[in-house]
Amino acid sequence: MSFKITILGSSGAVPAYGRHTSSQLVEIQNRYFLVDCGEAAQIQLMRVQANMHRIDHIFISHLHGDHYLGLMGLIFTMHLQRRTNDLHLYSHRGLDEIITVQLRYSRSIPNFKIIFHRLEKNVREVIFEDEALTVETIPLSHRIRCSGFLFKEKTKPRRIDKTRLPSGIPLVQVANLKKGDDVVDTDGNILYKNEDLTFDPRKSRSYAYCSDTGFLPSIAEQIKDVDILYHEATFEEEEAAKATETLHSTARQAATIATLANAKMLVLGHFSARYKDLTPILLEAQAAFANAHLALEGESFTISD
Repeated sequence: MSFKITILGSSGAVPAYGRHTSSQLVEIQNRYFLVDCGEAAQIQLMRVQANMHRIDHIFISHLHGDHYLGLMGLIFTMHLQRRTNDLHLYSHRGLDEIITVQLRYSRSIPNFKIIFHRLEKNVREVIFEDEALTVETIPLSHRIRCSGFLFKEKTKPRRIDKTRLPSGIPLVQVANLKKGDDVVDTDGNILYKNEDLTFDPRKSRSYAYCSDTGFLPSIAEQIKDVDILYHEATFEEEEAAKATETLHSTARQAATIATLANAKMLVLGHFSARYKDLTPILLEAQAAFANAHLALEGESFTISD
């Protein structure tokens, strides 16, 4: 089943050198999530040929414009294209006011329901859950309330060994085998042990999105062993003082977080407009964490199972 992150925007603060402001499309088991929604997000969705109407949940890390200014345009397009399914928006306080004021003064009533979910400051909480995965907030350190997001698949069903499955076994027993149960008779006696008829589940995958933040080693515990870590890398290490002042991170600091968390892969983003060539950012991170990559528009990162 799918687990893919597509970069729609990776620039910090303003668009620069063909880079757009922050936005990502996250696809997990045929569920589609938008993470941040900077300017041109809907144009980028069209460019990667994503169906925006399959996105029912949008997570906004914080209310600096480069992370949400594309949202209103996306909502209007969804309305004009006659969307009907609910749209869930997750954000710190204020987004509901921003959206409703614009709708009021444009005299617009969307064809669909917008449901606002308020994130709590400095709190780690599960904000989305279904039978396949959870999404929880990662408290970050920035100039305003800011949260990252951790996507985690739940434990998957055990896999049936069809070569050893007895013929005629009831479907309810097959379902129980997938849950990890043994096959038993009406008296509770074990007829077949689960381990004899199944394989271990496919691995559960995870993705951590760490938006704008100062260097914060404490998050490593929450994102321990994550498959892919996206971490902002606004500056090179020579601008560490600027990073500290603005509560952003350097590429080396992002690599340090990836190392502390034992991440499998690091993806760097939110690049300052002072960098036309991103090679120094990448090399700085790779010196401390070899499997580091740049978040570039249109690029996708896939986690296999």
